Amino acid sequence: MMAAGIPFGEVCKAIGLPRGTVAHWFYGERARRRLTNPPEPSRCPRCQPVPRFPDDQVSYAYLLGLYLGDGHLVTRAKVPVLRITCTASWPGLIAQCEAAMLAVLAKSVQRVQQIGCVNVQSYSNHWPCLLPQHGPGRKHERPIYLADWQQPIIDANPGSFLRGLFHSDGCRVTNRVQRGKKTYFYPRYMFSNESADIMALCQTSLDRLGVGWRMCRRNLLSVARKQAVAVLDEHVGPKF
Repeated sequence: MMAAGIPFGEVCKAIGLPRGTVAHWFYGERARRRLTNPPEPSRCPRCQPVPRFPDDQVSYAYLLGLYLGDGHLVTRAKVPVLRITCTASWPGLIAQCEAAMLAVLAKSVQRVQQIGCVNVQSYSNHWPCLLPQHGPGRKHERPIYLADWQQPIIDANPGSFLRGLFHSDGCRVTNRVQRGKKTYFYPRYMFSNESADIMALCQTSLDRLGVGWRMCRRNLLSVARKQAVAVLDEHVGPKF
């Protein structure tokens, strides 16, 4: 009957047996399980019949910034795992990282304690769909660029993206300047990254917010002007 092209459902009706039984005979055990226990619809926005943006674009922009800074996506494991390494002394950063993973895709998040740091991690087959910047080797040794669908998200949420970058590879410090007998203190933001491509993404987002910046050296960016620091305080703020 199957060879004659009769639909599977009609075959089951004709011989009076459950679909699972016929599937087991004809296709094998794995097919029987698929037919009797269909998989849940994918939560991945990029794997829908019509690919769409992540629902929470603010959290996605923040998570992408964290990933480009201190993140690592392991794709050789049975199930891909996204890991963001956070300094253990900043519980607020750890909590924000976990919240972003849950808002974007994760059903559950684990915190793995290491010496001086915490790996915030989540397993999902769909992290590679949402983070196409993954690849073999270190980030600064390969090209890093935004996919066409990522660019509008980052353009619309530059502050959240910068918050992820500065929370991973940046800091807010108090600078001290001695001029004669007077000592001046003022806040500044610093961002350090070995990847010229990631540095360029940071610079572009700063330009989009109208934040002035300068390069202290090829891998170190500084934001020191009072008005520029105030803007970053609004969007980024110090780690805690």
